[in-house]
Amino acid sequence: MKLSLKRKIYMFTLKAMMYISIILTTVLVVFLIGYVFYKGLPNISWKLISTSPSFLSDEVGILPDILNTLYIVITTVIIVVPLAVGAAVYLHEYASNKKIVAMIEYASQTLSAIPSIIYGLVGMLCFCQFFKLDTSILAGSLTLVMMSLPTVMQTTLESLKTVDDAYRQGSYALGAGKWYMIRTVVLPNCLDGIFTGVILAIGRILGESAALLFTAGFAHVINGYFTGLFSAGSSLTVALYVYAKIEGKFKESYAIAAILMILTLLINLLIDKIVDLFKRKQVKEKESGR
Repeated sequence: MKLSLKRKIYMFTLKAMMYISIILTTVLVVFLIGYVFYKGLPNISWKLISTSPSFLSDEVGILPDILNTLYIVITTVIIVVPLAVGAAVYLHEYASNKKIVAMIEYASQTLSAIPSIIYGLVGMLCFCQFFKLDTSILAGSLTLVMMSLPTVMQTTLESLKTVDDAYRQGSYALGAGKWYMIRTVVLPNCLDGIFTGVILAIGRILGESAALLFTAGFAHVINGYFTGLFSAGSSLTVALYVYAKIEGKFKESYAIAAILMILTLLINLLIDKIVDLFKRKQVKEKESGR
């Protein structure tokens, strides 16, 4: 089919705009990452990442902040993944009232767009004061659960929708029950979507500061995991904000920013490795079944 000159110009313009957008986005991302690493990596030292801050000698150490960040990530993921995946499975596989399902989906999309400072205020009133958790890692993690739940639930829902109904019907034809079918057929086929939601949630957790300022506090004390849950603690992002905005220690702030980016990369690589292991296990099970 021969295209008209006007149509050719229109398609060329769209392609040009698309390529320009891709190039600009890529350049900005590469520049941002490169600039943070350029300013931050030279300031990273073993003393910085292995000690606590000393107000007497005015030295900065971020070991408590690193541990608190890991505690927050672990606690939030442990709570949010079962809740979000369970909610998505119920809404897609069990719920019969489509209007209510549509309302819940719309509400979850709305909740994803609420500013984090609002979650911080709600978390402070709800978990710190009403449930008497005070300012603690657990209160901060529960606040981040509220923030991450819509994202993980939505990605899981979209992933469940991509699973072909033929898989479900085939399982029923072989005599499988509904829960057995969901557990062994549906969920393994949408692991990518689930882990994508987890990666997005972890990215938001690692980058969150406003909500944690109200709920987790700004303490630089090294605690064990279970002790730290009920104690106040500063995450890396909160420490970055305080050192850069309040104390004006920009070298340490760039170092913390670089460490945050490295930590995010390592966690994403770990999740990709876990997904790969799950896929290999599925392939082996299918081959052994044959």
